Amino acid sequence: MSIITLTSDFGYKDHYVGALKGKILSQFLEAKIVDLSHQINYFNIFETSYIIEASYKNFPKNTVHIVCVNAERIETIKHIVMQWEDQFFIAADNGILNALIQKKKAQKIAIITIHDRLEDASDMNVFATVACHLAKGGNISVIGKEIEALSEFYTQKLTISDTFEEIKGTIIYIDHFGNCVTNITKKAFDEVAKNRSFEIKFKNKTLNRVHKNYSDFIVNPNKSLKKYEGDYLAIFNEAGYLEIAIYNGTPDSLGTATSLIGLRFRDLVTIKFKN
Repeated sequence: MSIITLTSDFGYKDHYVGALKGKILSQFLEAKIVDLSHQINYFNIFETSYIIEASYKNFPKNTVHIVCVNAERIETIKHIVMQWEDQFFIAADNGILNALIQKKKAQKIAIITIHDRLEDASDMNVFATVACHLAKGGNISVIGKEIEALSEFYTQKLTISDTFEEIKGTIIYIDHFGNCVTNITKKAFDEVAKNRSFEIKFKNKTLNRVHKNYSDFIVNPNKSLKKYEGDYLAIFNEAGYLEIAIYNGTPDSLGTATSLIGLRFRDLVTIKFKN
């Protein structure tokens, strides 16, 4: 069974998600279509990049990922397909896939060249056609011209001070629960921390520990776990990124890291280490 995943900022009010699935099934009825997310904030390539990076490892080899965020093809931004970690990623060359190649070199990258062969050369139809070709075992060279690298785009990189006393990162994603994900990875944290004590600073708040899980609080006869509801915490999530959260907080009840602390996309989060 061939898997094709979909990620977009289409939402669900309009017909676009269903239409894209229809285009795929019209060309490859046996395809297994998986929705990663269709609630990406409009045109947000950083949020999209996080969703793709956090999700791909859960899929088998030869999975094809269609990324329809800011996907319009213009003179300076081409449609591309990238083979990476034995999976395929179809997107506009707008920076969404750059985070992946910072971790590991791509096996192959190609500019998609089939637009003039299709009666319908819309972004969705081109992506669907390429995805079906690859999902059926087709070769990249049939639908694209190989290139050496992706275009250079601004990316939200974490910074480590020359003295290894500080890591600076930013909020790159806010999830359904209002938890704020930073671009600070556990790998970078462990390499710099070396068992030193530290402070995590954001807005006017400071934390001095990273929780093992959301309910990792000290419980005793005088203070039950429920008493900690509404407290803020830091945790490395399943994708390996530092996340700021409110214990048992939701937008409809106790509040979230966004509503209570005021954290927003691109806000600064700093970790200071003590010698």
